[in-house]
Amino acid sequence: MIQNPGFLMTVLAFVAVIGPLVFVHELGHYLVGRWCGVKAEAFSIGFGPELFAWVDRRGTRWRVAALPLGGYVRFKGDMNAASMTDPAWLEMPAAERAQCFPAKPLWQRAAIVAAGPAVNFLFAILLLGGLAYWNGDPVSQPVVQQVAQGSAAAKAGLRKGDRVVSIMGRQIESFTDISPIVSLRPEEPLAYEIQRDGQMLSMTIAAGVRIEKDRFGNIYRLGQLGIMSNSITFRDIALWEIPVVGARRTAQIFVSAMDGLGQIITGRRSARELGGPLKIADVSGQAAMMGGVGFLTLMAFISINLGFINLLPIPMLDGGHLLFYGIEAVQRRPVSAQAQEWAYRSGLAVLMTVMLLVTFNDLSSFGLWKSLSGLIG
Repeated sequence: MIQNPGFLMTVLAFVAVIGPLVFVHELGHYLVGRWCGVKAEAFSIGFGPELFAWVDRRGTRWRVAALPLGGYVRFKGDMNAASMTDPAWLEMPAAERAQCFPAKPLWQRAAIVAAGPAVNFLFAILLLGGLAYWNGDPVSQPVVQQVAQGSAAAKAGLRKGDRVVSIMGRQIESFTDISPIVSLRPEEPLAYEIQRDGQMLSMTIAAGVRIEKDRFGNIYRLGQLGIMSNSITFRDIALWEIPVVGARRTAQIFVSAMDGLGQIITGRRSARELGGPLKIADVSGQAAMMGGVGFLTLMAFISINLGFINLLPIPMLDGGHLLFYGIEAVQRRPVSAQAQEWAYRSGLAVLMTVMLLVTFNDLSSFGLWKSLSGLIG
């Protein structure tokens, strides 16, 4: 039973998770921008009222703001934190124009924008790889050792000694590869390739349902196959394997994130499962009570999701800018200012809608609406 972390611990844990992740994301933009010769006018961690700031010898204002829900780097030639181009950059002297973001070649602008999500993925790779180096990398052949009676596996005819080769066409290299696929798909028929006594068998298996409740009483439906392995061991890895193991684990989490989003979009999972800052804060507090490994694992997980979300092709996000650059590369001219303005307004509306949705979900998961209905009733 995880002890309730309390409000102060939850806040501190949330800041300890989000602060570094926002910093490394924006640092990616900043470093590649400097490499491309773009002047950074402001580097902000957080939004809203400024808590403290300083200006370095290059003229960049480093600031920490009151709301640690994101950050930005404002380059020379940007109108605002969303990196909308300021038309006034064309009126600057030639030496100053050369330092402006819009003056750079397309590939450099794309590299600067892509650097933020890329660093989030790199951070997660090194963190997960480092944890594997410290604790060992779990190794388990995807061979069934036990089949639970009455389980979905038993009903499908899986036996002891069966080797799971693939699920949904995805190769299964380790027993630990099975759960991330199955748990997201309760009662959903999936295609399995099974090796039995040297022969390949094709099966369609729908996982059973395992119901879990969090400490607020929220119910989650997870898929459960009902097979077990008794041969999980932890192998020591070399220093050079850290990025390899970290990249493998990062890819698994990334694919799971895409799977979950795809299921929400297609209606196979409820949008109520989307969480926002309040949920992240709550989970951060719980992870802090579990110790360093759990906390760092959560940080890696959120870093991957932060990189993934920022790559979505929504204006205001990095993926939206990259979409504009892709269009510019195809049509050999920038997207018109009017089209960009319309897209940014639409993107802002989408982001605000999503923020309201996840905040509503967070408050629902904490039981606020039930409490209010009880008071009113």
